[in-house]
Amino acid sequence: MKCARSGVIAGLVGLYVLSISGLGRAGTLVLSPQKIVAEPGKWTLLPPESAMIDADAVPLYRKAIEALPDKAGDDQIRKWVDMPIDQMPLDRVEQELSKYMDSLKAVAKATKCRQCNWPEWKPGEQTQNLNLQEYRRLAYVIRLWAKLEIASDGYEGAALALQTGFGMARHLGQAPTILEGMVGMAVGTLMCKEVEEWVQGDGVPNLYPALASLPRPFIGMEKMIQNEREAALSEWKDKLPVEQIESELKKSHDQARLVVKRFESQLAALQCVEAIRSYAASHGGQLPATLAEVTENPVPKDPISDAMFRYTRTGSTGVLESATPADGNEKRKVHYEIRVRGG
Repeated sequence: MKCARSGVIAGLVGLYVLSISGLGRAGTLVLSPQKIVAEPGKWTLLPPESAMIDADAVPLYRKAIEALPDKAGDDQIRKWVDMPIDQMPLDRVEQELSKYMDSLKAVAKATKCRQCNWPEWKPGEQTQNLNLQEYRRLAYVIRLWAKLEIASDGYEGAALALQTGFGMARHLGQAPTILEGMVGMAVGTLMCKEVEEWVQGDGVPNLYPALASLPRPFIGMEKMIQNEREAALSEWKDKLPVEQIESELKKSHDQARLVVKRFESQLAALQCVEAIRSYAASHGGQLPATLAEVTENPVPKDPISDAMFRYTRTGSTGVLESATPADGNEKRKVHYEIRVRGG
Protein backbone atom coordinates (compact mmCIF):
# COMPACT_ATOMS: atom_id res chain seq x y z
CA MET A 1 0.00 0.00 0.00
CA LYS A 2 1.35 3.43 -0.91
CA CYS A 3 1.71 6.01 1.81
CA ALA A 4 -1.27 8.37 1.75
CA ARG A 5 0.87 11.46 2.06
CA SER A 6 -0.48 14.93 2.84
CA GLY A 7 -1.55 17.18 -0.05
CA VAL A 8 1.50 19.37 0.28
CA ILE A 9 3.91 16.45 0.23
CA ALA A 10 2.28 14.29 -2.42
CA GLY A 11 0.16 16.46 -4.63
CA LEU A 12 1.65 19.92 -4.65
CA VAL A 13 5.31 18.94 -4.66
CA GLY A 14 4.60 16.55 -7.49
CA LEU A 15 2.64 19.21 -9.34
CA TYR A 16 5.44 21.72 -9.27
CA VAL A 17 8.18 19.18 -9.98
CA LEU A 18 6.20 18.34 -13.11
CA SER A 19 5.46 21.98 -13.89
CA ILE A 20 9.16 22.72 -14.35
CA SER A 21 10.22 19.20 -15.32
CA GLY A 22 11.31 20.58 -18.68
CA LEU A 23 13.93 22.73 -16.97
CA GLY A 24 16.90 22.73 -19.27
CA ARG A 25 17.53 24.82 -22.34
CA ALA A 26 18.09 24.15 -26.02
CA GLY A 27 18.60 26.75 -28.69
CA THR A 28 20.95 28.85 -30.78
CA LEU A 29 22.83 31.79 -29.32
CA VAL A 30 24.30 34.33 -31.73
CA LEU A 31 26.83 36.26 -29.67
CA SER A 32 28.51 39.61 -30.09
CA PRO A 33 32.02 39.34 -28.59
CA GLN A 34 32.39 41.37 -25.40
CA LYS A 35 35.20 41.27 -22.87
CA ILE A 36 34.53 40.93 -19.18
CA VAL A 37 34.90 44.29 -17.47
CA ALA A 38 34.82 44.63 -13.69
CA GLU A 39 32.15 47.20 -12.82
CA PRO A 40 31.24 46.25 -9.24
CA GLY A 41 27.59 46.75 -8.45
CA LYS A 42 26.47 47.99 -11.87
CA TRP A 43 25.65 44.80 -13.75
CA THR A 44 24.24 42.38 -11.19
CA LEU A 45 21.45 39.82 -11.26
CA LEU A 46 20.34 40.48 -7.70
CA PRO A 47 19.69 43.93 -6.22
CA PRO A 48 23.07 45.41 -5.24
CA GLU A 49 23.90 45.97 -1.59
CA SER A 50 23.73 49.74 -2.10
CA ALA A 51 20.05 49.44 -3.04
CA MET A 52 18.98 47.26 -0.10
CA ILE A 53 16.54 48.57 2.52
CA ASP A 54 15.75 47.46 6.07
CA ALA A 55 12.19 46.26 5.56
CA ASP A 56 10.14 43.08 5.22
CA ALA A 57 9.44 42.01 1.65
CA VAL A 58 6.30 39.96 2.34
CA PRO A 59 3.81 42.87 2.69
CA LEU A 60 5.19 44.36 -0.52
CA TYR A 61 4.76 41.08 -2.40
CA ARG A 62 1.17 40.97 -1.16
CA LYS A 63 0.69 44.53 -2.38
CA ALA A 64 2.12 43.59 -5.79
CA ILE A 65 -0.25 40.63 -6.07
CA GLU A 66 -3.29 42.66 -4.96
CA ALA A 67 -2.47 45.27 -7.62
CA LEU A 68 -2.41 42.73 -10.46
CA PRO A 69 -5.15 43.40 -13.02
CA ASP A 70 -7.50 40.60 -14.06
CA LYS A 71 -6.14 37.73 -16.15
CA ALA A 72 -7.51 38.98 -19.47
CA GLY A 73 -4.05 39.90 -20.74
CA ASP A 74 -2.17 36.82 -19.50
CA ASP A 75 -2.35 34.83 -22.73
CA GLN A 76 -1.06 37.78 -24.77
CA ILE A 77 1.81 38.32 -22.35
CA ARG A 78 2.87 34.68 -22.69
CA LYS A 79 2.73 34.93 -26.47
CA TRP A 80 4.94 38.02 -26.43
CA VAL A 81 7.57 36.51 -24.12
CA ASP A 82 7.88 33.53 -26.47
CA MET A 83 8.05 35.72 -29.58
CA PRO A 84 11.40 36.45 -31.32
CA ILE A 85 12.60 39.67 -29.78
CA ASP A 86 12.87 41.50 -33.12
CA GLN A 87 9.20 40.76 -33.85
CA MET A 88 7.76 42.20 -30.66
CA PRO A 89 5.25 45.06 -31.15
CA LEU A 90 7.07 47.38 -28.75
CA ASP A 91 4.36 50.04 -28.51
CA ARG A 92 1.67 47.47 -27.72
CA VAL A 93 3.89 45.71 -25.18
CA GLU A 94 4.67 48.98 -23.42
CA GLN A 95 0.99 49.87 -23.34
CA GLU A 96 0.08 46.52 -21.82
CA LEU A 97 2.84 46.70 -19.22
CA SER A 98 1.56 50.09 -18.07
CA LYS A 99 -1.43 48.23 -16.59
CA TYR A 100 0.95 46.36 -14.30
CA MET A 101 2.98 49.35 -13.14
CA ASP A 102 1.74 49.32 -9.53
CA SER A 103 2.58 45.64 -9.23
CA LEU A 104 6.01 46.10 -10.80
CA LYS A 105 6.88 48.98 -8.49
CA ALA A 106 5.86 46.99 -5.42
CA VAL A 107 7.70 43.82 -6.42
CA ALA A 108 10.86 45.76 -7.38
CA LYS A 109 10.86 47.33 -3.91
CA ALA A 110 10.17 43.96 -2.26
CA THR A 111 13.25 42.39 -3.80
CA LYS A 112 15.41 45.10 -2.21
CA CYS A 113 14.26 44.20 1.31
CA ARG A 114 16.78 42.62 3.64
CA GLN A 115 14.08 40.59 5.41
CA CYS A 116 11.49 38.27 3.92
CA ASN A 117 9.39 36.90 6.76
CA TRP A 118 7.16 34.30 5.15
CA PRO A 119 4.20 32.94 7.13
CA GLU A 120 4.97 30.26 9.68
CA TRP A 121 4.99 26.72 8.31
CA LYS A 122 1.43 25.34 8.47
CA PRO A 123 0.92 22.15 6.42
CA GLY A 124 -2.08 22.41 4.13
CA GLU A 125 -2.41 26.20 4.40
CA GLN A 126 0.85 27.50 2.95
CA THR A 127 -0.24 27.52 -0.68
CA GLN A 128 -3.30 29.62 -0.02
CA ASN A 129 -1.30 32.06 2.08
CA LEU A 130 1.32 32.69 -0.58
CA ASN A 131 -0.86 32.72 -3.75
CA LEU A 132 1.86 30.95 -5.70
CA GLN A 133 0.06 31.09 -9.02
CA GLU A 134 0.05 34.88 -8.70
CA TYR A 135 3.82 34.86 -8.24
CA ARG A 136 4.07 33.00 -11.51
CA ARG A 137 1.90 35.66 -13.16
CA LEU A 138 4.21 38.33 -11.76
CA ALA A 139 7.22 36.45 -13.13
CA TYR A 140 5.87 36.54 -16.69
CA VAL A 141 5.21 40.28 -16.41
CA ILE A 142 8.75 40.85 -15.11
CA ARG A 143 10.15 38.74 -17.95
CA LEU A 144 8.21 40.80 -20.51
CA TRP A 145 9.54 43.99 -18.87
CA ALA A 146 13.11 42.69 -19.24
CA LYS A 147 12.49 41.64 -22.83
CA LEU A 148 11.06 45.04 -23.73
CA GLU A 149 14.10 46.80 -22.26
CA ILE A 150 16.48 44.51 -24.15
CA ALA A 151 14.57 45.02 -27.40
CA SER A 152 14.84 48.78 -26.87
CA ASP A 153 18.57 48.56 -26.00
CA GLY A 154 17.72 49.74 -22.49
CA TYR A 155 20.20 47.57 -20.65
CA GLU A 156 20.13 49.46 -17.36
CA GLY A 157 16.36 48.95 -17.29
CA ALA A 158 16.82 45.31 -18.29
CA ALA A 159 19.30 44.86 -15.43
CA LEU A 160 16.72 46.24 -12.98
CA ALA A 161 14.08 43.86 -14.37
CA LEU A 162 16.41 40.87 -14.06
CA GLN A 163 17.38 41.89 -10.51
CA THR A 164 13.69 42.02 -9.68
CA GLY A 165 12.98 38.59 -11.15
CA PHE A 166 16.00 36.85 -9.68
CA GLY A 167 15.40 38.66 -6.38
CA MET A 168 11.84 37.35 -6.18
CA ALA A 169 13.06 33.85 -7.06
CA ARG A 170 15.65 34.06 -4.29
CA HIS A 171 13.06 35.18 -1.73
CA LEU A 172 10.70 32.36 -2.70
CA GLY A 173 13.64 30.04 -2.15
CA GLN A 174 13.80 31.21 1.47
CA ALA A 175 10.20 30.18 2.22
CA PRO A 176 9.46 27.10 4.37
CA THR A 177 8.37 24.45 1.87
CA ILE A 178 9.59 22.67 -1.23
CA LEU A 179 6.61 24.02 -3.13
CA GLU A 180 7.79 27.62 -2.81
CA GLY A 181 11.32 26.56 -3.70
CA MET A 182 10.03 24.95 -6.88
CA VAL A 183 8.15 28.10 -7.82
CA GLY A 184 11.29 30.12 -7.06
CA MET A 185 13.26 27.97 -9.52
CA ALA A 186 10.49 28.32 -12.10
CA VAL A 187 10.76 32.11 -11.73
CA GLY A 188 14.55 31.92 -11.98
CA THR A 189 14.25 29.81 -15.13
CA LEU A 190 12.12 32.49 -16.78
CA MET A 191 14.80 35.06 -15.93
CA CYS A 192 17.50 32.82 -17.44
CA LYS A 193 15.62 33.01 -20.73
CA GLU A 194 16.05 36.78 -20.69
CA VAL A 195 19.74 36.41 -19.88
CA GLU A 196 19.87 34.42 -23.12
CA GLU A 197 18.27 37.40 -24.90
CA TRP A 198 20.75 39.77 -23.22
CA VAL A 199 23.91 37.92 -24.25
CA GLN A 200 22.87 38.14 -27.91
CA GLY A 201 22.65 41.94 -27.93
CA ASP A 202 25.17 43.97 -29.90
CA GLY A 203 27.97 45.17 -27.61
CA VAL A 204 26.07 44.54 -24.39
CA PRO A 205 27.92 44.26 -21.06
CA ASN A 206 29.26 40.82 -20.22
CA LEU A 207 27.34 39.21 -17.35
CA TYR A 208 30.07 36.76 -16.33
CA PRO A 209 30.79 38.55 -12.99
CA ALA A 210 27.06 38.85 -12.27
CA LEU A 211 26.48 35.14 -12.85
CA ALA A 212 29.62 34.17 -10.92
CA SER A 213 28.53 36.19 -7.89
CA LEU A 214 25.08 34.59 -7.54
CA PRO A 215 24.77 32.49 -4.36
CA ARG A 216 25.21 28.78 -5.01
CA PRO A 217 23.06 26.91 -4.57
CA PHE A 218 20.76 29.71 -5.57
CA ILE A 219 17.90 28.05 -3.70
CA GLY A 220 18.71 25.96 -0.63
CA MET A 221 16.34 23.03 -0.77
CA GLU A 222 17.61 21.01 2.20
CA LYS A 223 15.95 23.15 4.89
CA MET A 224 12.63 22.92 3.01
CA ILE A 225 13.03 19.15 2.71
CA GLN A 226 13.66 18.89 6.44
CA ASN A 227 10.59 21.02 7.24
CA GLU A 228 8.32 18.84 5.13
CA ARG A 229 9.86 15.61 6.39
CA GLU A 230 9.18 16.64 9.99
CA ALA A 231 5.60 17.66 9.12
CA ALA A 232 4.88 14.38 7.32
CA LEU A 233 6.34 12.24 10.12
CA SER A 234 4.31 14.15 12.68
CA GLU A 235 1.10 13.70 10.68
CA TRP A 236 1.50 10.02 9.72
CA LYS A 237 3.73 8.37 12.33
CA ASP A 238 0.76 6.85 14.21
CA LYS A 239 -0.89 5.60 11.01
CA LEU A 240 1.95 4.12 8.94
CA PRO A 241 5.40 2.64 9.56
CA VAL A 242 8.11 5.30 9.66
CA GLU A 243 10.11 3.36 7.04
CA GLN A 244 7.19 3.55 4.61
CA ILE A 245 6.75 7.27 5.15
CA GLU A 246 10.48 7.87 4.67
CA SER A 247 10.51 5.79 1.48
CA GLU A 248 7.66 7.76 -0.06
CA LEU A 249 9.13 11.10 0.99
CA LYS A 250 12.49 10.18 -0.54
CA LYS A 251 10.92 9.94 -4.00
CA SER A 252 9.61 13.49 -3.90
CA HIS A 253 12.72 14.84 -2.22
CA ASP A 254 15.05 13.24 -4.75
CA GLN A 255 12.98 14.81 -7.52
CA ALA A 256 13.34 18.20 -5.85
CA ARG A 257 17.11 17.80 -5.55
CA LEU A 258 17.30 16.85 -9.22
CA VAL A 259 15.47 20.05 -10.19
CA VAL A 260 17.95 22.06 -8.11
CA LYS A 261 20.84 20.46 -10.00
CA ARG A 262 19.26 21.26 -13.35
CA PHE A 263 18.70 24.90 -12.39
CA GLU A 264 22.26 25.24 -11.12
CA SER A 265 23.47 23.73 -14.40
CA GLN A 266 21.51 26.38 -16.31
CA LEU A 267 23.16 29.22 -14.37
CA ALA A 268 26.62 27.70 -14.80
CA ALA A 269 26.06 27.18 -18.54
CA LEU A 270 25.19 30.86 -18.99
CA GLN A 271 28.35 31.83 -17.11
CA CYS A 272 30.27 29.54 -19.46
CA VAL A 273 28.64 31.29 -22.45
CA GLU A 274 29.83 34.64 -21.14
CA ALA A 275 33.38 33.30 -20.70
CA ILE A 276 33.24 32.18 -24.33
CA ARG A 277 31.93 35.59 -25.40
CA SER A 278 34.88 37.24 -23.67
CA TYR A 279 37.31 34.78 -25.30
CA ALA A 280 35.87 35.67 -28.72
CA ALA A 281 36.45 39.37 -28.01
CA SER A 282 40.14 38.66 -27.37
CA HIS A 283 40.58 36.33 -30.36
CA GLY A 284 39.23 38.18 -33.36
CA GLY A 285 35.68 36.93 -32.98
CA GLN A 286 36.70 33.27 -33.03
CA LEU A 287 35.17 30.65 -30.77
CA PRO A 288 37.53 28.43 -28.76
CA ALA A 289 38.23 24.97 -30.12
CA THR A 290 37.95 23.55 -26.60
CA LEU A 291 36.96 24.95 -23.22
CA ALA A 292 40.53 24.34 -22.06
CA GLU A 293 41.53 27.30 -24.27
CA VAL A 294 39.34 29.63 -22.18
CA THR A 295 41.89 30.57 -19.54
CA GLU A 296 41.30 34.30 -19.06
CA ASN A 297 38.30 33.63 -16.82
CA PRO A 298 37.56 30.31 -15.08
CA VAL A 299 34.95 28.19 -16.82
CA PRO A 300 32.54 26.77 -14.22
CA LYS A 301 31.94 23.07 -13.91
CA ASP A 302 28.60 21.50 -14.76
CA PRO A 303 26.85 20.94 -11.37
CA ILE A 304 25.14 17.83 -12.75
CA SER A 305 28.40 15.97 -13.44
CA ASP A 306 30.87 18.05 -11.37
CA ALA A 307 33.01 18.02 -14.51
CA MET A 308 33.52 20.41 -17.42
CA PHE A 309 30.58 21.07 -19.70
CA ARG A 310 30.74 19.19 -22.98
CA TYR A 311 31.88 21.50 -25.74
CA THR A 312 32.77 20.93 -29.38
CA ARG A 313 33.38 23.28 -32.28
CA THR A 314 32.68 22.47 -35.89
CA GLY A 315 33.64 25.28 -38.24
CA SER A 316 32.12 28.49 -36.89
CA THR A 317 29.59 26.78 -34.59
CA GLY A 318 30.22 25.62 -31.05
CA VAL A 319 27.97 23.28 -29.10
CA LEU A 320 27.80 23.55 -25.31
CA GLU A 321 25.98 20.80 -23.41
CA SER A 322 25.39 19.81 -19.83
CA ALA A 323 25.50 16.21 -18.74
CA THR A 324 22.28 14.21 -18.88
CA PRO A 325 20.41 14.55 -15.56
CA ALA A 326 20.10 11.55 -13.27
CA ASP A 327 16.58 10.84 -14.54
CA GLY A 328 18.07 10.06 -17.98
CA ASN A 329 15.89 12.60 -19.82
CA GLU A 330 18.00 14.12 -22.62
CA LYS A 331 15.45 16.91 -23.12
CA ARG A 332 16.18 18.28 -19.66
CA LYS A 333 19.84 19.08 -20.23
CA VAL A 334 21.27 22.37 -21.44
CA HIS A 335 22.14 22.35 -25.14
CA TYR A 336 23.32 25.54 -26.84
CA GLU A 337 24.53 25.98 -30.39
CA ILE A 338 26.78 29.03 -30.32
CA ARG A 339 27.82 31.29 -33.17
CA VAL A 340 29.47 34.69 -33.30
CA ARG A 341 27.56 37.46 -35.01
CA GLY A 342 28.95 38.09 -38.46
CA GLY A 343 31.11 34.99 -38.26
